[in-house]
Amino acid sequence: MGIKAALPRYELYLYSAVLAGALIWAGSWIFEASSDNVNRKAFKESVKPGWHYFGRKMDVADFEWMMWFSTFRNHILFALTGHVIFAKIFTLLAPKIGIDGCQHRPLIFAAYGGLAVLVTMGWTFMTLVVSHCVILYSVALVKKKWMCFAAGLGTLASIKLEPYNSWQETLVTGSFDLQDVLFYGGCGFSIMRCMSFALENCDRKEGNYTFSDLLKYNFYLPFFFFGPIMTFDRFHAQANNTQLTRKEREMWNITTKALLHLGVILVVDVFFHYLYILTIPSDMKLVNKLSDWCLAGLAYSNLVYDWIKAAVMFGVINTVATLDHLDPPQPPKCITMLYVFAETHFDRGINDWLCKYVYDYIGENHDKIFKELLATVCTFAITTLWLGPCELVYIWSFFNCFGLNFELWVAKFFSIPPFSIMEGAMGEAMSRRIRGVFNAANFWAIVLYNVLSLNSLEFAKLVGRRIIFKGFPLSTLSVLLVTYCGVQLVKERERQQALLEDPDPVKPVDDGKEKAE
Repeated sequence: MGIKAALPRYELYLYSAVLAGALIWAGSWIFEASSDNVNRKAFKESVKPGWHYFGRKMDVADFEWMMWFSTFRNHILFALTGHVIFAKIFTLLAPKIGIDGCQHRPLIFAAYGGLAVLVTMGWTFMTLVVSHCVILYSVALVKKKWMCFAAGLGTLASIKLEPYNSWQETLVTGSFDLQDVLFYGGCGFSIMRCMSFALENCDRKEGNYTFSDLLKYNFYLPFFFFGPIMTFDRFHAQANNTQLTRKEREMWNITTKALLHLGVILVVDVFFHYLYILTIPSDMKLVNKLSDWCLAGLAYSNLVYDWIKAAVMFGVINTVATLDHLDPPQPPKCITMLYVFAETHFDRGINDWLCKYVYDYIGENHDKIFKELLATVCTFAITTLWLGPCELVYIWSFFNCFGLNFELWVAKFFSIPPFSIMEGAMGEAMSRRIRGVFNAANFWAIVLYNVLSLNSLEFAKLVGRRIIFKGFPLSTLSVLLVTYCGVQLVKERERQQALLEDPDPVKPVDDGKEKAE
């Protein structure tokens, strides 16, 4: 079935109406549950007084969101603004003192980043990070990829597994609210960047990259603590590009995106005053009393919110990186647009890293069952270590690894006769509809497999049990119907995007007749 298979317009209008009605209906259940239980004892710690002109309390259960856009907003803005101003001042002064500012940009970025890290975390943390760099740089000189992986994953394990992580954490002097976040974020991302450097050095045919190249790459402040990870080959090429020009309307686009991020932050804050989507799942007594529609809406909205959070947080960082003439990893694909495991990720930087060095390297074309199995097992083994090994992460990794492989098994199964012959005879529009049914079921597998990492295993099990078993057939089929409508609208968006990229004359079906668009 080609991606350009079209459906009648009236059918797409019907799908849009059904989806909009279902979202409003589920939202009303969540709003009612939030309003009726705002004073519950279980909500005391995570529902606090909000903006006084709303006259409502606010869901503050997500530490990361509060850290970025409330508690430590000014500190983060100060650091990122200082980076931009420092780079701009150097650019203006460099020609006057006989220095090529474009050529020394990475050095200036690293100097500011290293100074900021030193002031924020202290010299012991700085020494620890540099020691990680020295270890992996030394291994990189051998130019053996297996040694780079062994050294890198061993170093990563040292900050993820007890008792080594606790011992290293004691090296950081002082005590402040963000210490744990900055310690594990800074060390973790630093090690992944060092591994990227080492692996790229292995692929370099002549000579080696220098240690200063690694430091320039690693201490770029916007990426240092929170990511995203930009592989060394891309960063090195872009940061050392001396032909610094802006595309037409690029500054306008940067400004527009910055204002869009600000608007999204305000909208999310408003929603947190009316929909307590983060706090409700933590109260299992209340959750057990909610309707099936409310549970489905909570599970879906939690994943959408996690995508919004990642898109905004990485978007703010990416805005700074774009001002530095870099092309950073884009925000992750929205969960609403996902109906296959192969495209599911919440951090495009980590996803790009894993695909480049593990998943695509082992799986190659991803059409061989054994190679795909080996590639996914290795990928999720590293992901498990990155997230921090624990029971919940093991379960999450297993199910997502299984989902990725199961997709290939199903695709292989239905590609053989008589299924392939039947699909070829039924027409592209009908094939798209039938595939949409399977994609709808797959979408909820993605939701259930990932919501357990955002909320809890108990909440994920309850949602699955209520929608699939206790709610059968009414809740099960109605949720799948709504999801099917959403999948078809996503497929339509993909179809139109494909037409823009490759505008072949396609005749969509409309009211049972074929008409040219």
